[in-house]
Amino acid sequence: MRNILLVVFCILVVGRSIGQARLVIVEGAKSTVFMQDSAGTPNAESTPTFAPDGKTVYIANNGTICIAKRVGAHWTKPIPISFTGKDKDWDPTLTPDGKGLLFVSNRTYIAADGSTKKGNHLWMSQQTAGGNWSEPRHLDSPVNEFGFVNYGPSISASGTICFCSRDRNGDKGMHAYLCRWAGDHYEKPQKLLLNGNEPTYDPYIAPDERYILFSSDSALYISYRNGQGWSPGEKLGPAVNDAAKAGMLWGPSISRDGKTLYYNGGTADGIEMIPVRWK
Repeated sequence: MRNILLVVFCILVVGRSIGQARLVIVEGAKSTVFMQDSAGTPNAESTPTFAPDGKTVYIANNGTICIAKRVGAHWTKPIPISFTGKDKDWDPTLTPDGKGLLFVSNRTYIAADGSTKKGNHLWMSQQTAGGNWSEPRHLDSPVNEFGFVNYGPSISASGTICFCSRDRNGDKGMHAYLCRWAGDHYEKPQKLLLNGNEPTYDPYIAPDERYILFSSDSALYISYRNGQGWSPGEKLGPAVNDAAKAGMLWGPSISRDGKTLYYNGGTADGIEMIPVRWK
């Protein structure tokens, strides 16, 4: 019985310490540009999203979703994937298992009333047995609603989607939303007040939903899971936020090993990356 209690105690302590861990920029670290040696021009359209093995990356380039492979220490030149190129597709993000690709597109869809519509909405493609991607599927209401645009999506291991949307449901300006998967449908999106009622962009939810990175007030923030809610956003370090060019930082995401922060809008032209750690 004593051993059982000790195990339970250790689990609670470890779980609590993990939950309270904070993301910080590695001291003295400076950002560098991601894959500039293989991309034709520095890419500043989206941050990268990686397959589970870390050797395959997807990015958006001029409204086209592209794939690149890591060979040794370098990345191959990004090339378009199968379903993209005809319409404008951007903001790709892989599901944590790497089998789904969520992205934004302005392609045409069929509404519930049978009419044909077009707008910047969220779409999902599934990886096929041959490693290609299926024809994308439009995410229906309540995720996508006609008259509202969605941007900057991310998705957790349980299927929870985060995104930002402008003037949605009477909320003036751009705000972040969280939409939970209920097993056979998505629940109504919930507005996230991560920085008070300030405009919020590009929410990146961790695979285990332990934190959300986002852009607000031209800076990058992080909010931690707090029970069923979220803690007030905390600004990331000055190595990121104080080094920004005029305008806003956007598109934050974290590498699968939790050691690299990717983002756009900093001092360099293109996708930037900087080492981070948990303490």
